[in-house]
Amino acid sequence: MDTLSDLLRRAGAADAQVRQLIQLPPWSITYAQAPALTVFATLGGHAALRLDDVPSVPPVQLAAGDIALVAHSTRHTISDDLATPPQVVISGGRKQLLGDPTRHPELETNLAPRTWGDGLPGATRVLRGIFQLRGDAGRRLLAMLPPLGVVPAGPRTGAALALLADEAARDEPGQEAVLHRSLDLVLVLALRGWCALSGPVFPSWYSALADPAIGAALDHLHTDPARRWTVADLAAVAGLSRAAFAARFTQLVGQPPMAYLTDWRMTLAADLLRDESGTTVAAAAQAVGYQDAFAFSVAFKRAKGMSPSQWGREELAEAVR
Repeated sequence: MDTLSDLLRRAGAADAQVRQLIQLPPWSITYAQAPALTVFATLGGHAALRLDDVPSVPPVQLAAGDIALVAHSTRHTISDDLATPPQVVISGGRKQLLGDPTRHPELETNLAPRTWGDGLPGATRVLRGIFQLRGDAGRRLLAMLPPLGVVPAGPRTGAALALLADEAARDEPGQEAVLHRSLDLVLVLALRGWCALSGPVFPSWYSALADPAIGAALDHLHTDPARRWTVADLAAVAGLSRAAFAARFTQLVGQPPMAYLTDWRMTLAADLLRDESGTTVAAAAQAVGYQDAFAFSVAFKRAKGMSPSQWGREELAEAVR
């Protein structure tokens, strides 16, 4: 499995929830306590989007076909216009109406858990996908993303959005599965599109994945993280000399190969130890390539600031709360 696909899967980014908004102007909806990763896809009309809790990021205007990636923001507002006063706050699955309730046409219907259809003439139509990311893999994915990235309408994303729009207008068996898988596709295409818009200075993680030699080495590390890898092994995979591979890997990824492998193993182990199946420290150590549980515990504490057993207890207590 390639590196990005593996990270998306482990972070839970494939477990999206899809909602559709169909709104006539003026309208303004604030999402509070929002998940760490949200995708807005404007299927028709236009919208304005601002991050209320990241004021350093300027608001953006979304036209039909545009896709917005929102990360690190737990409170943001989407509206027909930035000047439109807030009308609704959605928090924890609950809706609070603000101002004059007569100025909220169709809100009860359009903000229901399942709202599909052709909408109203002149209305803005937006699909909102929310991703409940999991554990250390989720934090690792978020660290790769900007607070707000916009991918303008284009042929590559247009086909995926056309499928989403067509499916959202139906009410047939299996619809939710199609919508979720389509949104997964939109997320990946949006990530690619955002990276491409970065111009010649790609984000470091994308430059690494796109590099044939380093990307191949990363894919092997993610496919078999428990293997006893050496720099020489990875250099052979990349088709480079040991010295050239180590230098190029460090330049593109931002850390040496073995340091990256250790960090990734600790990410996997941290999520195993938080798993409800009750993975033991010894089992987690073996799963990520450590035959010696003591050596694993030392590496884990260095990476996470606490022992594996303490990590597991704290995660269990957090889950109970």
